[in-house]
Amino acid sequence: MKVCLTVAMVSAILVSSVGVAQAAEKTAQQQKMTQCNQHATSQNLKGDARKSFMSECLKKESKMSGMTPQQMKMKSCNTEAGDKKLSGDARKTFMSTCLKKA
Repeated sequence: MKVCLTVAMVSAILVSSVGVAQAAEKTAQQQKMTQCNQHATSQNLKGDARKSFMSECLKKESKMSGMTPQQMKMKSCNTEAGDKKLSGDARKTFMSTCLKKA
């Protein structure tokens, strides 16, 4: 009787520890969400800018999820400079200022 009870308790402990280990592992989508969220936070994105960034980052074919935060910041600053049609020294100054933002 004691052996049967001990076996049942050990089995229960093993099953619960396997369940905890599986819950701790993130799926690929959860990892991508975490990474995109970290990138958005590092760029101090808020509101609609954050929503559109997250949407683009989470797309299946998105190349943004493989970028480092600095690469993503460079891309967003470069896009903003292009939208403002900056060139030459004005572009260099803008890019420098944009990339230094926390």
